[in-house]
Amino acid sequence: MLSPLSNILLKVFASGFYRTHAGIFFFLLFVMFGMVEPSQLLGYHLTLMLAFISSPLMMVIVFAVWLVYTFKCWHYVAGQAFALQQQFLFYSSSSYTKSKQFSSWFILQAYIGLPVLVYAGISLGVAVKHHFFLQATVILAYLAFLTALSAWFYMRLINQLIDGSTQSVIIKFTKNWKKPYFSLYIFHVLDKLKLKYLITKVLSYLIITGVFLMFADVSHDLRVAGIALLAIAVSHSVVIFEERQFEETFLVFSRNLPYSRLKLFLSFLGVYLALLLPEAIWLFVRFSPVMAMGLLAFGLSLTILFHSLLYKLGLDMEKYLTWVLGLFILLFWVVMFRLIWPLIVVNMAIGYFVFYKNYYNSGQIKSE
Repeated sequence: MLSPLSNILLKVFASGFYRTHAGIFFFLLFVMFGMVEPSQLLGYHLTLMLAFISSPLMMVIVFAVWLVYTFKCWHYVAGQAFALQQQFLFYSSSSYTKSKQFSSWFILQAYIGLPVLVYAGISLGVAVKHHFFLQATVILAYLAFLTALSAWFYMRLINQLIDGSTQSVIIKFTKNWKKPYFSLYIFHVLDKLKLKYLITKVLSYLIITGVFLMFADVSHDLRVAGIALLAIAVSHSVVIFEERQFEETFLVFSRNLPYSRLKLFLSFLGVYLALLLPEAIWLFVRFSPVMAMGLLAFGLSLTILFHSLLYKLGLDMEKYLTWVLGLFILLFWVVMFRLIWPLIVVNMAIGYFVFYKNYYNSGQIKSE
């Protein structure tokens, strides 16, 4: 039997989540079941599941889709949690022990992640039946990690007290430092978004470890590093979205400053270079300096492309994540054709073009 807190969380978040995204779920159901002949439906999905289970490439793609879905859950729950009518949660839920809070948030994430869990559960059965025990363990561990991480994130979000009069240690320590324009968001991350940044870095570590384990027999192939960096860029999509939100909330005055669009574009590259510093260290440890520089440039080109898209799309998380997922699938196959180096130039050029055309027209921001 569910606890009172679990019941409240399900009523507050779960039903609204499915109502909000009903159109997407109906479309996905139509694509997965309505476009296949009934007589071929079972064989079609069995083939898809076997491809997902047996192919590391397909597993990376599916895991990326699940990660994007998890980000959507975070965005919805966080947005609803801070709505005025839900403020009671900050006081009522904190009266429970941390273990009970965690279990209730875990149940909520499992409930709103039910479409993923159902498909994954069937895939696990297929994997066990065909003796893919290692793959079944990896799928189960990945799902458990995403669900537990989500529960922890929600619990920390609700338990943190919002007090605008307090300053973090970092802000107090650096209050007399000169802060260039590009560094403002970095300080904001270190001050207010430490948890999200830490979660993103943990995901990066898991992506790097997982990708190189799955492709252990060809780990020196450049494409493996390219796939890892592509997945890392996707894992940073929430941090990138937060950057644009920070810019529109606190730096909207910058459009009146005498900064050229090229200088601003380069300043955003500086932001993501700083945020990708842990990944940059890994690249220079694992690869030769020239190769590491090229791969770092590839990672930066991906993040700046995702960043620039938001000037065109506005702060619409649903549309943004759809584009990120679509680009992931497209760029994944480009990487598989060993076109990483041309892709750096293409990503940078498209990113700058979109940024240049939309920077001064991005004042009308859409929000969910």
